[in-house]
Amino acid sequence: MKSCLIVDDSKVVRMVARKILEGLSFSTEEAEDGQKAIEACQRQMPDAVLLDWNMPVKNGLEFLHELRALGGDAQPIVVFCTTENDMSHIRQAMEAGANEYIMKPFDSDIIESKFVQVGLI
Repeated sequence: MKSCLIVDDSKVVRMVARKILEGLSFSTEEAEDGQKAIEACQRQMPDAVLLDWNMPVKNGLEFLHELRALGGDAQPIVVFCTTENDMSHIRQAMEAGANEYIMKPFDSDIIESKFVQVGLI
């Protein structure tokens, strides 16, 4: 079973994403900010990260830079999932190492198609 770390400061978004991902046979873990997400990745690197941009403590972009700096062969696939949908944000995310980008709000079809696109399913 593949694993996905859901990183979002909204408990509701994490709950919805968890339900969708578990329905797609992923084990899930949650983090409410980028700092807690880095700590989770240091304990056990997931196969995928569903990542919000705007969070307290450490935002999604800061987390992504730190995650990619960890290096190693076990780098997860990162899918940004955010309301930040202008081209400059998308470009920043992709240059920082994101594999794909989803706009909020999302549904199960959107997540499933993006995870298929990046080879997780």
